[in-house]
Amino acid sequence: TAGRGTVKAHGGFNANNDAEVLFKAMKGLGTDEDAILQLLIARSNAQRQEIKAAFKTLHGNDLVDNLKSELGGKFESLIVALMTPPIMYDVTCLRDAIKGAGTDEKGLIEILASRLPNEVNEIKSLYKREHNDDLEKDVTGDTGGNFSRMLVVLLQASRQQGIQEDLIQSDAQALLAAGEQKYGTDEGQFITILGNRSNAHLRRVFEEYRKLSGYEIEESIQRETSGTLQEVLLAVVKCARSVPGYFAESLYNAMKGAGTDDQKLIRIMVSRSEVDMMDIRAEFRKRFATSLHKTIQGDTSGDYRKALLLLCGGDDA
Repeated sequence: TAGRGTVKAHGGFNANNDAEVLFKAMKGLGTDEDAILQLLIARSNAQRQEIKAAFKTLHGNDLVDNLKSELGGKFESLIVALMTPPIMYDVTCLRDAIKGAGTDEKGLIEILASRLPNEVNEIKSLYKREHNDDLEKDVTGDTGGNFSRMLVVLLQASRQQGIQEDLIQSDAQALLAAGEQKYGTDEGQFITILGNRSNAHLRRVFEEYRKLSGYEIEESIQRETSGTLQEVLLAVVKCARSVPGYFAESLYNAMKGAGTDDQKLIRIMVSRSEVDMMDIRAEFRKRFATSLHKTIQGDTSGDYRKALLLLCGGDDA
């Protein structure tokens, strides 16, 4: 989906000028947070990397280190995320999910279920280069059972392309036989089919499954599996149906009720800002009785809110 992001490359871009604006915003007493967020969100990630290089050339300082020493809290986390190249950002999030206190299964699921196969391959090689560790080994060392098996399948990044007409019927039947029609569940079938078929193919399988069983595949997964395996299978199904739909729902869940999952909010708003934020907004509006913009507005405050609203890019009446 070319051009479905809210953040675009800036037309009259000059890295040196931008570096100077940021330098001035951080110089002396106090920091001009507004100038920083306005500038950075009006630049693409690739342009931010050029600004970072220009800043070092002009001032001998690392721009991100300077920003970290001037900013704080969630706003700092958001700005640092915006300054990180996309694949590097995924690598950092995965590393934190694995190496942090306890395992952040939700973080692992969100990234591995939603990224394209070529992105997963880039993530694996950058992870290796940065951390001298094998991502798959780290994931399996930190998770177990069928959940681990499903993540390993996703990490193979070898989803088939296109629709295999001759398999639609048999895939739907295999899922039915592995779950609803069986005493106990053959989780392996769910893992193999949901982990290896293309999204377009899976959408046809889900249709066929509903005709055969009378159930949506989500209902069966909820009945037949539990825990983290259920979470990852549902994420894969939602992404097969609609990646922007999956993120719209994740954003809604990050903000609904008491408290906010700021980590998730930052992760999605930053990583989708140049990809499909327009589509996420449309899906959000369709699924929930409000807009993403209004939800962010009611759930956050200060410069953090200002920055998130700019990433959102507008309201949907």
